Amino acid sequence: MKYGQPAKSGYLTVYLSLSLILLLSLILTLAEGARINTIRMESECVADIGMNSVLAEFHRELLEQYDLLFVDSSYGTASPSVEKSAQHLRNYMQKNFTAGEQGPANVRDWLLLSVDKAVLSEYAIASDNNGDVMKGQALAYMKESTAEGMLSEVVGRISEDISLLEGLGLDTRNIEGERNNIQEQIDAIELPKEINENDEEVEIPLNNPADKVNSFRAGGILSLVLKDTTLLSSTAIHTKDYISHRAIYKGTGPSPEGPSVGGVVNNLLFDEYLIEKCSRYGEELDKSLLKYQIEYILEGKASDKENLESIAKRLLTWREVSNVIYILSDSEKCTQARTLALSLTAVLQVPALTEPVKYSILFAWAYIESLYDVRCLLNGGKVPILKTSADWKTDIDSVVNFSGAIQDENKGENGPTYVDYLRIMLSLENDDTKKLRTMDIMEMDIRMTPGNIYFRMDACFDSFLADISISSGFGYHFDIRKRYGYN
Repeated sequence: MKYGQPAKSGYLTVYLSLSLILLLSLILTLAEGARINTIRMESECVADIGMNSVLAEFHRELLEQYDLLFVDSSYGTASPSVEKSAQHLRNYMQKNFTAGEQGPANVRDWLLLSVDKAVLSEYAIASDNNGDVMKGQALAYMKESTAEGMLSEVVGRISEDISLLEGLGLDTRNIEGERNNIQEQIDAIELPKEINENDEEVEIPLNNPADKVNSFRAGGILSLVLKDTTLLSSTAIHTKDYISHRAIYKGTGPSPEGPSVGGVVNNLLFDEYLIEKCSRYGEELDKSLLKYQIEYILEGKASDKENLESIAKRLLTWREVSNVIYILSDSEKCTQARTLALSLTAVLQVPALTEPVKYSILFAWAYIESLYDVRCLLNGGKVPILKTSADWKTDIDSVVNFSGAIQDENKGENGPTYVDYLRIMLSLENDDTKKLRTMDIMEMDIRMTPGNIYFRMDACFDSFLADISISSGFGYHFDIRKRYGYN
């Protein structure tokens, strides 16, 4: 009997086939998972690159002159639009998704990513909240660049000066009303009469020396306190061209994560930023259009001369109030004024005139002293907020002989300087007004640089929220929302 060959079993082949199917499924699943994760990771990375690239287009002149980082959405044109920045974002992202031209021609792109949408749904413009965004960057710069001890010293000193000024009422006391009241008392008293050589009855003139002094009040103060007004800047502007006088583009306000820009300390710190970056009388900058920029921020007038005139008048008023407070407390000077009043014929004959004439002389004397003070400050000197007898410069003869000419005096060694008085004025100014006029100054200066004739602060943003949609040629889709800024 013949036996055939034993039958071959197929179980191993079936087992291997099933195993390979499972293994292949696992490998393909892992590969597809890797593709999805790679797509997600690359989408996130490219979005970061694109948004950082948009912020890298910050305005160079704004950084150089004012240490502020903003993207100008007009890109040097007369038509600002954040859509231009959104288009830049899409371009940057798409270029990073596209395979490099230098790579091998036969390399297949296993991701096939493209940008479907990239829009700036929120953005913080420099002028939002009347300039809070700009102010926030200025504060950040000051906190980073200035020694903490120095800031504390300046803030402390200015706070003391402000407290003294407010305590004395230098910015609130109606010194002109008081002077007018004294004059009304004098005018209400009938002057004595005498018979002249023509047998006519005429009034004896009062010949009050204070009247001659007061006659100079109607003229311009700069001609009294400066040697040569022809050396003053003659620059003038059209205020309607700048942000404080025109309709403003609006964003979405400061970043929700940003710190508060309000409060006394922050306001004083912002004032220090203005002092550092802006010009003023005696410290003009070649780069600036208006030469007296701090004076413009305080007064907002259309020319350098008008702004300086207004500041000088304000200084004169402060000094006059302070000097009246002092001179009325100085018994010796009050006695000298009374003696001068009694030397007038009309006063001798009408004793009721003695006190009002004495006070008119004291007010005139304080006015002359104040003119000296303003001249001293504009010449770079120091003047204490409230004087002592050692600080007083003029004598009673200056009232009798006053002709409008103010002689140079020593610059003084005690008290605030002109810049310190400007600091006090800045601290008393409305915060929104300061911010808007500061941006006026920035627009003026940047427009003087090449390629920036249309520059405007309300076209500049420093942070934005981007909504991005990305799709893959393999059927995947991702939505990304990110907020980026310079902080």
